[in-house]
Amino acid sequence: MGIERSQIFSSNIIVGDFLQKKLEENRNLILTAEPFMNQLYNFVKGSNFFAILTDGTGCILSVIGDEGILSEAFALEMIPGASMDEAHIGTNAMGTAIAEGIPVQVSGKEHYIQAYHRWTCSASPIRNPKGEIIGTLDLTGYSDLVHSHTLGMVVAAANAIERMLEVKSYNDELAIAKNHIETIIDSIPAGILTSDLDGKIKAINKSVTDIFGYDEKEMQQMKIWDLFEGWTHVKDHLIGKHTFIDEDVYVNARKNKLQLNLSAYPIWDGEGTVREIIYVFKEVKKARKLTTRIIGRQAIYTFDKIIGKNDRFIQTIEYAKKIADSKSTILIMGESGTGKEVFAQSIHNYSSRKEESFIAVNCGAIPRNLIESELFGYEEGAFTGARKGGNAGKFEMADGGTIFLDEIGEMPIDMQTNLLRVIEESTVIRVGGSKQIPVNVRIIAATNKDLRQEVEKGNFRKDLYYRLHVLPIYLSPLRERKDDIPLLIEYFMNTLSKRLNKRPVEISTAHMESFIHYHWPGNIRELENLIELIINTEYIPLDIATGNDQKKIPIAPVQENTMTLDQVEHHYILKTLKKFGGNITLSAESLGIGRNTLYRKIEKYNIDCSFMEQRSSTEPSHLHNVVPF
Repeated sequence: MGIERSQIFSSNIIVGDFLQKKLEENRNLILTAEPFMNQLYNFVKGSNFFAILTDGTGCILSVIGDEGILSEAFALEMIPGASMDEAHIGTNAMGTAIAEGIPVQVSGKEHYIQAYHRWTCSASPIRNPKGEIIGTLDLTGYSDLVHSHTLGMVVAAANAIERMLEVKSYNDELAIAKNHIETIIDSIPAGILTSDLDGKIKAINKSVTDIFGYDEKEMQQMKIWDLFEGWTHVKDHLIGKHTFIDEDVYVNARKNKLQLNLSAYPIWDGEGTVREIIYVFKEVKKARKLTTRIIGRQAIYTFDKIIGKNDRFIQTIEYAKKIADSKSTILIMGESGTGKEVFAQSIHNYSSRKEESFIAVNCGAIPRNLIESELFGYEEGAFTGARKGGNAGKFEMADGGTIFLDEIGEMPIDMQTNLLRVIEESTVIRVGGSKQIPVNVRIIAATNKDLRQEVEKGNFRKDLYYRLHVLPIYLSPLRERKDDIPLLIEYFMNTLSKRLNKRPVEISTAHMESFIHYHWPGNIRELENLIELIINTEYIPLDIATGNDQKKIPIAPVQENTMTLDQVEHHYILKTLKKFGGNITLSAESLGIGRNTLYRKIEKYNIDCSFMEQRSSTEPSHLHNVVPF
């Protein structure tokens, strides 16, 4: 390497900014090694030894030792910045330890240059947690004073430095992970805290202090039961391995008592014992909106999914789009099965409220004694069986979004007064309460009744009728949209056959003419049910096959006793049940419907399955009063 034995100094010594940069780059190694260098030097202090720390290239970073021998070393420029690798100073303990990757002791004339022959150097490499050499630790003294155990002390000190570097690296990773988790938790718009089973609060996020009004130090000096009522119930629930999700609780905020939504989760140890509890507090309104999005009815239909080319129908769609963002109440009128809820959902999804809740309520399906609490909610203790903490009604759940009141004509007259107040004042009052709760809700109502006639009969309030009739939409019956019937048949045939996992049935021209001439009292819903029946049975009821006007389509011999759609469905379900001996699972699978749907059909047609058990019917495949395709 071109090094002369008479050389005294290292051929590479950095100073000034270059040295400062080198020291900064190795700051962690220097700070970690310093106490161990001091400890190593203290063992030999007063015996003319000095200790050296280098980086992974052999550049001296730090030197400590006895003054006498240190002066000699400095005279040889063994100072911070000097390179002690073999390429610049020849064989020596530090450079050779780096080259060989193992601890080494170089004594007397084993040094290449003559200037070091009076010394014995003992050095050990220092590795980072990845196993890479990042430095060396060296102890140098006069050869006659060096003991064979000197190298062992250096190795022990280097190993201790490595362990400390490993611990610091692990702690740094833990600190980063902790900061990462805390940042994520602090970014969650919900109050999150943990406690042990003695109620001591262990950790909190930023949102908790915002919700409760206490600072972090105050909260950590409190017990969990100081913050909300019913903590023992939550703890017992979780210890008993039960869930505690989305329950309303009263909390003791700094300024007043609040009602919040709480979910609690246990933290288990390795033995399956609950050690701590995580509490997630949300504002009741936000929690309910989230719940509605997850389990509630959501608006899935949009205008581009509505099938139709009829001119009048297209005009209705365009009108609905124009009024979608209006704050005024919309009233959708039309016969059963014309798609009133489809339009309501499409209007919601076309409006600026599309990201908010869509709550659908069938006013005709809710028992009269429950409709008030269902719509407007109730307070705790409002009636026997009332939920602890009370319950929000549909209007509160729809806050910010849309509420769809289907079959509005069925709403009891006394409830109509409450609905009128909500429309006029944009507030609701829960059953058993007196507080007015503001709600920002756009109302879409729907009816298959003539509300004007209902007003004349005294069944519907005139003032409410005019409040609802601000933006009316009338949906044409299917018999007035004959040009849409082939489109709808094609759509239902494709979608239903895929859902039922059956092949589409080809509709002949004659049958298509029959469908166009049929009067469709059930409108689109009836058409969809018919297509499902055709896919499952490949039969069609005669009254549909022959149309509803004077023109008869000669597609099959007309039999005297025709069957209605319900009669055909009844007959086919009964036949299938007999075939499978009353087995619900097999029958439902054969029919291409769910078990629950089949149970509803059995109840609808009052079918007794008990006599079918343990036998299978071999009835003829002939179905009476139907036309095969």
